[in-house]
Order: sequence, then C-alpha cells, then structure tokens
Amino acid sequence: MNDPSDSGPPGGTRGGPPSDPRPRLPGPAGDEPDPHRWWALTVIATAQLMVVLDATIVNIALPSAQRALGISNGNRQWVITAYTLAFGGLLLLGGRIADLVGRKRTFIIGLIGFAGASALGGASVGQEMIFLSRALQGVFAALLAPSALSLLTTTFPSGKDRAKAFGIFSAIAGGGSAIGLLLGGILTEWLSWRWCLYVNVPIALFAVIGAMLLLKDRAGTKGAHLDIPGVVLGSGGLVAIVYGFSRAEAIGWSSTEVLTVLSIGVVLLVAFTWWQTKSSAPLLPLHIVRERNRGGSMIVMALTTIGLFGAFLFLTYFLQTILGYSPLSAGLAFLPLSAGIIIASTQISARLLPLLPPRLLLVPGLLLSAVGMFTLTFLDTHSTYAGHILPGTILLGFGLGLTFLPIVSTATMGVPTKDSGVTSATVNTAQQVGGSIGTSLLNTIATTVTATYLTSHLAAAARKGVLTPAERADIVNTGTVHGFTVAITWAAVILLAAAVIGAVMINGKSPRARAAEEAATAGPATGPEPAG
Repeated sequence: MNDPSDSGPPGGTRGGPPSDPRPRLPGPAGDEPDPHRWWALTVIATAQLMVVLDATIVNIALPSAQRALGISNGNRQWVITAYTLAFGGLLLLGGRIADLVGRKRTFIIGLIGFAGASALGGASVGQEMIFLSRALQGVFAALLAPSALSLLTTTFPSGKDRAKAFGIFSAIAGGGSAIGLLLGGILTEWLSWRWCLYVNVPIALFAVIGAMLLLKDRAGTKGAHLDIPGVVLGSGGLVAIVYGFSRAEAIGWSSTEVLTVLSIGVVLLVAFTWWQTKSSAPLLPLHIVRERNRGGSMIVMALTTIGLFGAFLFLTYFLQTILGYSPLSAGLAFLPLSAGIIIASTQISARLLPLLPPRLLLVPGLLLSAVGMFTLTFLDTHSTYAGHILPGTILLGFGLGLTFLPIVSTATMGVPTKDSGVTSATVNTAQQVGGSIGTSLLNTIATTVTATYLTSHLAAAARKGVLTPAERADIVNTGTVHGFTVAITWAAVILLAAAVIGAVMINGKSPRARAAEEAATAGPATGPEPAG
C-alpha cells in the first residue's frame, strides 16, 4: 500500500508513518503550518544577520585593532583571511553534518561556538590570538549558516509564507553587509574595536534561547557516515581557491604562490567531482547542482556577490580616501543601499514571487543592478555623495533586492529533506567564493589600472617641471578614482553576465503554476492501491 501522504495532494491525509522520507514540515503537526514559524524566522534571521555582519563589521575595526595589537601591514590581511578560509572551505562539510546529526542541533552548536570565538577575539592581547579567534569564527559560521538556511527551507516549504520568509532572509543576506559597515563605525568610534567582536555574544545568546524554545527539526540520519575522502578533497579545494584569491589581492595574480595554490585548488575540486560519482554517501550529491534551475541559481549567486562586494570595496575607499568621510559617516552612506535591498525584497519580490516565474524578477533585478553600478563609473575627484553616489546605490539596492529572493528560493526549492543542509551550504559557498573573487579580482584590476595611470601621468608631469605637493596629490587621487571606475565597469559587466545566465538557465515556473500542475497530476485522493 502506498503512503497516503505521498500519493495525496497537499492538505490531504495529515502526518504519516515515522519512516516517511519527505515530511512536509518539521513540526509534529504534519502538513499543518508550524504555529511558531514567524518567531522561528526571527531566530533564524538573527543568526544569519550575525554571520553576515561579521563579514564587514571587522573591516571597519581593522585599522584600530592593527594599532592596538601591533599587527604588521603584511599580516593584517589574516584578520580577514583566517575567517574567509575557514568559512568558505568548510561550508560543504558543515552542511552535510547538519543533515546527518540534525539542523537544530548544529544551529545551536554553531551559535555557541561563534559567540565563544567572538569573545576570544574581543579579548585578544596579540595577533596570534585574534587570528585564531577569527579562524574559529569561520569554523562555527560554516556550521551555522547552512543550518540556518536549511531550517528556513523546511519551516517554510511552499506558498506565500515561503516567499515572505525568504524575502526577509534575502534582505538580511544582501543588506546585512552594509549594516555591518555602519555598526562597525558606531562601535569603533563610540566604544572600542573590541566591541565589533563582543557584540556577537548577546546576539548569539538571544538566538540560542529562541532556538531551544521555537525551532523544530527531524532527528539526524541514523547509521549515516561522512564521506571522508570527499571532505578532504572538497574542503581542501575550497580552502585553496579562497586562499589563492585572498593572496592575489596582496601579491598579484602572476605570483608563483597564487598560481600554484589556485592550480592545486582546481585539481582537488576536479578530483572531488569525480569522487562524488563513486562515493556511496557523497558529501555533495551531484544531482543537487545538475538540476538546471538550481545550478543556474548557484552561478548567478556567485556572480551577483562579485558585483556587490565590488560596490562595497570601492565605495568604502572612495568615501574615506577621496571625500574624507569618517568610518561612521561611510557606514551611514550605505544605508540607502541597504534600504533598497530590504524594501525590494520584502515588499516587491516577496509579493510577486508566488505569482511570477523566478527569472521575471531576477533578470530585471540584475539589469537594474548593472545600471546602478554603471552610473558609479562616472565618479571623479569632484563627485558628491548626493549628486553622484546616492542615485547609483539606490538603483543597485533595489536591483539586488529583486534578485536575491528568487535566487535563494529557486536554489533551495524541491530539495529532499535529507539533502537540505548540503544544498544550503552550496548556496552559501557560491556566495562566499563569489565574495572572495570579487574582492581580489576587482581590487587587482583597480590597483593595476591606478599604477599604470600614475606611472605615465607622474612622469609626464615631471617632464614639465617640478610637481608641487598639491599637484602630485591631485594626480594620485585622480589615478585612484580612475582605477575604481574601471573596476566598477567590470562589476557592471559581471552583473550583466549574471542576467544573461539567469535568463537562459533559470526557466522554472511560478509557485502558483507549479502547485496547480502538482494538484492536477495528483488528482483526487484515492483509496489503497489494489494488490498485485
């Protein structure tokens, strides 16, 4: 006899036997929505905000931390790189652990570990201590981030509630980085750089209490085991790729170290892909990324993050080095971008996604983002915030707000419950690797263009006579902004490429149309299937 929960339409026979491999919701009510789902979303969103904030809040605090701890210019990058290496390299492992032992459990462990690592970093007395704390933050973030998205996916499996929940989650994922710049400026200026790390402790405490009281999840998979060769190959490859891109920013793309590490990363990931076809319990089942819409969403996520990080990087430098903004003022300048992301995600995407195919939202969103990015290519040393930066950041924010929700929702739609953790980890990996590529690639373009400009223009000016300090400073500033605008042009092109890929690869139907097809296919509920 077939399980009626599998054969009937949604809303039919409630519940199912304990062995039901596809529970509708993790709560005990079977097909009934979790009555605490919106409070659960608050907990999940708080944890996600903490992880996203940490990607940028420490950037603002870094100069103060460097002076306080005596970190050299050569070593200061490890405050950032230690976190991104552990986070980006271990995401797939964290996602699979969540699937095996239960996502609520790994969510809580990730929160407690992240808070402890943050407290250790805030109390640092030397560079080794803060490097260690940042690496530990990355380890626990790799456990926490996929658990959060996976819990969101299973708590809101379909319908309008899913669109609203993912709209809020996407607003946090996209706008949280800009909020981190603002919060980092406030804490650094008014308290201490150490509070950029300590602030995670009360946030995590709130989320832990909420998780224990409100979150529900199935137990882990009994008798399952980790794919150890897959862990070594996959995590090793991702660590090498993220490290290579991070070092490229500091020592250049043509250096032997960068080329060697990136080559090793590519080889390990190729070997990882081959092994996943042979393993009996693969770390990343390849059917997850082979599916057209899901694979397209991963690619679009990576490319979109490249553009977003490009905007953060160059606008932060432009505001502080060219316009002379303080860290706090620079953080405030990003609020319109965050507001655009939040409004478009929660008030436009969340309302339209149940009715429209995903690409009818994300393609216009990416085109709007590209236009906003392109307007920033006209910046020069005489540009003003209100006249030149604000319009572009508003367009960019609205475009990204239209984009993130359909990407994340499509990437996690229709995944078996047992694979939701590793799928969520793959989404986070695409975002993390995209951020690493965006920072290093676009920064390399900017610095190379600036160096070429300065070499030619300073030499030409010197041939005409002795340069005054003011004339030299003007050439340096102009060259710096020229490098920024060339790199921003490339970021706009990358967003256009993401729009093309989204239009070609993502062809899924609207949730309403998909539900109607499923209902028509299922037909009226029937009795037990005749034997034989």
